[in-house]
Amino acid sequence: MDHAEVPQADIADVPTSFDDSVVLLDVREDDEWARGHAPGARHIPMGEVPARLAEIDAGARLYVICQAGGRSQRVAQYLADNGYAPINVSGGMLAWAGAGRPVVTDAGGAGTV
Repeated sequence: MDHAEVPQADIADVPTSFDDSVVLLDVREDDEWARGHAPGARHIPMGEVPARLAEIDAGARLYVICQAGGRSQRVAQYLADNGYAPINVSGGMLAWAGAGRPVVTDAGGAGTV
């Protein structure tokens, strides 16, 4: 089966705020998410994505992120094969934090990657 080509976004090209029309999907595990994530990101761990596809708006501009870019690439490929148009965030949360962007916990405090 031919896979759709998944575009890659450098961190500089990724928005800093998200809403219904622009989604940052964080596919890391629960413990990684709990340590720190991008404000406004949606969290669906990689292994749960197939069962939770209905939660992902196919009409939104969809960025997929993980720790370094590997898992998000695989999820983005899966989403692309299922009719979505995802963009993989190159470098993941390491690049996000490295660019000086905020990382928060669920409680709203400062998080870590």
